Amino acid sequence: MVDIHDLKRDLKTLREELDLKMHLASLEAKQEWAELEGKWQSFSSRARLEDTADSVGNALVLLGEELKQGYKRLRRALKD
Repeated sequence: MVDIHDLKRDLKTLREELDLKMHLASLEAKQEWAELEGKWQSFSSRARLEDTADSVGNALVLLGEELKQGYKRLRRALKD
């Protein structure tokens, strides 16, 4: 199983990297960023709860993995 703290650290790093590049991004990339930001807020809120509720863990990992894939997809798109 994925460690939530490692996943959160990885997501934070990817998010910060992309945040710096967004001012040069296309409209499509900005729309995807806005969608990912909504998911980030949800992930971040749930991650705080994870420390006290392990049952949220599986759903949180799935959301985190979805965020990670979205950030990586956006990073690839911004490199073109």
